[in-house]
Amino acid sequence: MGLPADVRRFFGHALNFAQLGEQHEAAKVLKGFAGAGVLELVEDDADGTYRAVYTVKFKEAVFVLHCFQKKSKSGISTPQKEMEVIHARLKVAEAVAKEIRDGKAHS
Repeated sequence: MGLPADVRRFFGHALNFAQLGEQHEAAKVLKGFAGAGVLELVEDDADGTYRAVYTVKFKEAVFVLHCFQKKSKSGISTPQKEMEVIHARLKVAEAVAKEIRDGKAHS
């Protein structure tokens, strides 16, 4: 909710594509997650550049792993600190997807 409203709307619109099994034209594969179905959205506004990272690896749900403002003025790569957050949250998403799968199997 800390992102500008226009950026939130854009990310929400693009994530809706993912929920429908499609890929928005602005979504790009995030490097460093070989075959994990991790995608990144980038949106600029007057206050800077914002990124949303999500995964479509799991059929149970689309998991938004991280949203942040890119503050670095040098380079386009995702800062290491942000990559660590994304990796950790991907592991959590995997566990949650497994719980959902297991819960559906027992229902």
